[in-house]
Amino acid sequence: DSGMSWDFFVPVCVGDLVKTGGINQYVVQDVVSAKQLPSCLNKFKAALRSQGPLCILEHFDTGYSVLQHCKAVDLAVKEDTLELLVQVVSGLSVSLPSILVSTSLSAAERKEKLNAVKMSVFLLCKLTENLESDSYRQNIGGKKGKACGEGLVQWDSEREQVLQALVQLFQLDIRSLWSLSLVEEEFISCVTCCCYKLLENPTISHVKSKPTRDCVIHLLGLLIKKYNHLLGAGVKVIQMLQHFEQLSSVFAQAVSVWSTEYGVRAIIGEVIREIGQKSSEELAREGSGVKAFASFLSEVSALVPELMIPNISVLITHLEGESHTMRVAVCEVLGEILVRVLCGDGLDESGRADRDRFFDTLQEHLHDSHSHVRTRVLQVYTRIVNSKALPLCRYSEVMELAVGRLMDKSINVVKSSIQLLAAFIAHNPYSFITIEFILFFSLSLPAVAVIKASELWAAMVPELLVTVRKELEPTSEEEKEQQEDEEGGEVEEEKEAEDDRATAVKIAQYLRVNNVQYLTFSSGSDDDTSELNQNLPPTPQKEPEKEGEDGELKKQEMLVQYLKDTETFALQVERAISVINTMLYWKTTSVVQEAVQFCVTVCEFSVANSISGVRKMLPLVWSTDAAIKDAVIHAYRRLYLNPQGDTIRTKAQTLVDSLSELMVDSSLGTIQCLEEIVSDSVITLMDISVCDARAEREVVLSNLDTLCSVALGEKVTEDFLLARDAVITICNITDHVRQSKGAPFRLPQDHQLFTCLTQAVAEGVVMEDPYWQSFMEQAVRLIYFLAESPDQLCSRLLQRSARLLLDQIAEGGEVNKDAGQMQDGSQESNEQLNCVCLAQLLAACGCVAFWQVSHLERSVSAELRRRRGETEEREEKEKGPAGKQTANESTMEEELGLIGASAEDTEAELIRNICETELLNLLSAFLPLLVRVCGSPGRYSHPQLTTAACLALSQYMMISPSVCEENIRLMFTVLERSTLPVVRANAIIALGDLTVRFPNILEPWTQNLYARLSDEVPSVRQTAVTVLTQLVLKDVLKVKGQVSEVAVLLIDPDSHINSLALNFFNELATKDNAIYNLLPDIISRLSDPERGMSSEDFNTIMKQLFSYITKERQTESLVEKLCQRFRTAKTERQWCDLAVSLSLLSMCERGFKRLQECWECYSDKLTEPGVYQPLLSITAKLRRGAKPQFKAQVDEFEQRLTAVHTRGLENVESPEMDEENQKAGVSAEKTVTRTPAPTRGRLKSKEGQESACFEEPCCRNSLFLILVTR
Repeated sequence: DSGMSWDFFVPVCVGDLVKTGGINQYVVQDVVSAKQLPSCLNKFKAALRSQGPLCILEHFDTGYSVLQHCKAVDLAVKEDTLELLVQVVSGLSVSLPSILVSTSLSAAERKEKLNAVKMSVFLLCKLTENLESDSYRQNIGGKKGKACGEGLVQWDSEREQVLQALVQLFQLDIRSLWSLSLVEEEFISCVTCCCYKLLENPTISHVKSKPTRDCVIHLLGLLIKKYNHLLGAGVKVIQMLQHFEQLSSVFAQAVSVWSTEYGVRAIIGEVIREIGQKSSEELAREGSGVKAFASFLSEVSALVPELMIPNISVLITHLEGESHTMRVAVCEVLGEILVRVLCGDGLDESGRADRDRFFDTLQEHLHDSHSHVRTRVLQVYTRIVNSKALPLCRYSEVMELAVGRLMDKSINVVKSSIQLLAAFIAHNPYSFITIEFILFFSLSLPAVAVIKASELWAAMVPELLVTVRKELEPTSEEEKEQQEDEEGGEVEEEKEAEDDRATAVKIAQYLRVNNVQYLTFSSGSDDDTSELNQNLPPTPQKEPEKEGEDGELKKQEMLVQYLKDTETFALQVERAISVINTMLYWKTTSVVQEAVQFCVTVCEFSVANSISGVRKMLPLVWSTDAAIKDAVIHAYRRLYLNPQGDTIRTKAQTLVDSLSELMVDSSLGTIQCLEEIVSDSVITLMDISVCDARAEREVVLSNLDTLCSVALGEKVTEDFLLARDAVITICNITDHVRQSKGAPFRLPQDHQLFTCLTQAVAEGVVMEDPYWQSFMEQAVRLIYFLAESPDQLCSRLLQRSARLLLDQIAEGGEVNKDAGQMQDGSQESNEQLNCVCLAQLLAACGCVAFWQVSHLERSVSAELRRRRGETEEREEKEKGPAGKQTANESTMEEELGLIGASAEDTEAELIRNICETELLNLLSAFLPLLVRVCGSPGRYSHPQLTTAACLALSQYMMISPSVCEENIRLMFTVLERSTLPVVRANAIIALGDLTVRFPNILEPWTQNLYARLSDEVPSVRQTAVTVLTQLVLKDVLKVKGQVSEVAVLLIDPDSHINSLALNFFNELATKDNAIYNLLPDIISRLSDPERGMSSEDFNTIMKQLFSYITKERQTESLVEKLCQRFRTAKTERQWCDLAVSLSLLSMCERGFKRLQECWECYSDKLTEPGVYQPLLSITAKLRRGAKPQFKAQVDEFEQRLTAVHTRGLENVESPEMDEENQKAGVSAEKTVTRTPAPTRGRLKSKEGQESACFEEPCCRNSLFLILVTR
């Protein structure tokens, strides 16, 4: 009624409303049962329609009853109630504005409206909390049936309606409804509790919950701004972050909105102060919420960095705390401030001081004790550099620190360092300045410069020559004479600097007169100029007469400093490139990927020496790790196989230029790697031109005729390079035709193509053309690909070539006779020509032999299989009588001469017979000549002839086992004794191929192959390690002790060989126990006194090899094996090597126990410092982080080591031995059971030579002890 005499007080507990209250306090009179609720709700709904929102005053008990019976009533009842309450609150939001501004509002009306607001808001908030709990329970327990699922979906939309209604209400200034506008805390808590309840939902941070999240944030913002919830919100944020880690991003967004849109900046201070006051002990406890705090700080700083600066001093204290998570967060806050706020030229003095202080703090934590902090600080710096927020004066210092972090023990730190260095190079400020700028400032100012003009000029000559060539070109005879005089004067060292300076000054004057722009920037934007000028001290104001002079001097000083920084930066980049290049062969895939990406970056920005890394990564295209291989292929495609251009021709030209740049000075291995990359990436221009016509053989043949007439016509001998490329193109355009199913595509022998090819090859034999050999190889390959009976064609080709050569030699002899006498020089020249021609003939013989074998084993074998398949298919279709089929098969097998063998074996045997008989008959005429040339290096000393003969002989040896066996000794003699490195390298490659083809014949010669790893020429060693790597990793060669020769290459002076050896062991480590099985043998060979390896080199090699031993069982076994070898080691140096090897093992408890058990093996050698010190270092490693009991054992072992080292074994009793002796009752014979002194003499091997004695000594030592006891 209008004379309302009661007040509604928001209860602490819902149940309090049914208890007797104070004077004029509303109490619920009628709690309706669950069954009666639907009818009561209908009355409520009717009253709402008729009376409006004030009906809540009469029907509050109905809403309260729904709350009381929440667990019992249906979901539909609660949803109906919720809908009614939303309508009530929305209705109040509509009706209140006019009332709030009214000046004639009576106290009773105000109380009525106030009670309606409090009642409706109370019920709405409590029912919302209840429904939220139901929704959460259903979510956790799984959806039970369709109804529950629909309810959940519906609740998401209903929840938004509730929040929108509350926001709409609280946006009004309803404080005037209260006496003196003092809103009671319980009412506000009722709303805020509902908000925080909704935020506890695990999905609140998901994208689908964004509308709900935004509404909650805005509702809390209103309560903070207008209803005094500031302190409560600060406390609640901290509490909820502790318990709900996923809310860090939500509250970061909330605090950002409250401080900006609602203008309550104090909220950030409140929350940060609470976090800042957390002690290290609190944060260390489980459930402290340290991760949520850290994430919250990072995200708030990303949203409102400018508001973090006033509160940063509170957070800085955490940098000295124990929590590395908080240290990371504070560093990220500093990074955001530096990138977004304290950057640019417009900072005042206070801003610059803050910026410098923050940078100093970040730099300190590049050396933080925790690797995660170091990683994140490097990432912060990467963002700062990418944002161009790093002052120029700090570039060198930060870059030096980043290069230093490349040596960090943490892989993540190393990767982040590489990323930072790549960012430095990508945003290099020193590349913007031009030569004109430096020249103007350095040469046109007074001669007080630190850098001499002559020095600058010497460095700038190439670029300046292009820039001002026209100005310095002589235009008259007098100027030409003057220039000649100046050039002549360059010989005199005293005048050189003066002439250079005079010329440079002339250029500087020209540049000033013509108003040359002194700065050009790559992007053309003002950002770069601000970066260049950033942090340079402002020029102080001077008196007018001194201002000009001091300004010029200031510019000079700035330039000098800038040039110094440029030099420092360049040196650091060079150092970084050299270090990161070595990481390309690390075992960690992610580091290799980062190193590859860095190499791409430096190459794209044309950094000096960047090509070294790009070339070094190339062998990784053979890596067994797919991620590394893909990274390398992607890098090369990005750098070289992604041509730019508007037309196909332009793109093709760009592609050719890129690949040509890479091919300069490339080795055979590099070319093979490139072929692997290019094979899937490049489509040649010729391929593109015929791609639409590939299905038509006639089109292919017409292209052949065109190419023959243009590139292989009458003038073919004038340009063998063009002819070679034409042959390669023909191979490409006929490739799809040759590989199609059905009968093979072959052209008749009298086709114009083969006529041209054979004539060009034969005529080229007697010519000296550097491109003939590559043309010949491609021509022979094409003949075997396309010609019918290519063996006959090539036989005639060789006969014709030999006849032409003999005719030339005969003609030369007749000329000599006709002349009667001739000069020695002319005769020698003629012999040289004959040697070259003979070399070319032998090269053609070898090439024919190689492709003939390939033709038989590929084309002929494939054709036999195809015909057999057709025959079988045809016979199946005919389904003739079984007897007829059997007769046909018997007839075929009788013709082949191998009745009863399988079809595949029959075909393989047929090809072997052809190689042994018919093929040798075809090519045997040249074999004696090859053997003679290879076997008489003194007589046939011409390099080209020797090289061609050896290569051809190896290709002949591929034909059959008999030829291989007959000449294998000669080939290895050539490998060891040839004076030509190219011959030795070719022999290694050839013998590698022969090892694959005839492994049984080559197996006894394996040691001779390994011997080339110690060749004096780097190119031969490189070829040897490449070939052996392939043979070993493909299981062609068994891995034996000779692999120690590969281990020696780990310290090779050639860095590329070093990398190949490292790659060998990295790949070998992927095979089970391979390196573990080899290690004892490698140690024996490397520590052999006859090898004479220094202890430093031995340690370096062993350190790398032992890094592959990671299993405890392997470590334990190796400890025992190495300890046993102390007994048979002959020299003190070998003892030391064994001790060092033990110290390099990653020792575990089991390994340490085995070391103790083997005490007798090495205890008598402990007087040697080289044995004692490495073993002592083992105890130091074991003590770190050891448990007390194990630590006591380590200490006791160390005491024994030290005692024996200082006093000698004979003066120290072993506790274990004493116990054993007492048990056995032979305490009187202690001295007999001690380990005998090592035999100083050497044992003799079967051959009578001194042996290394590194075999397992167990049996011999056991026998020796028995004899002593007797």
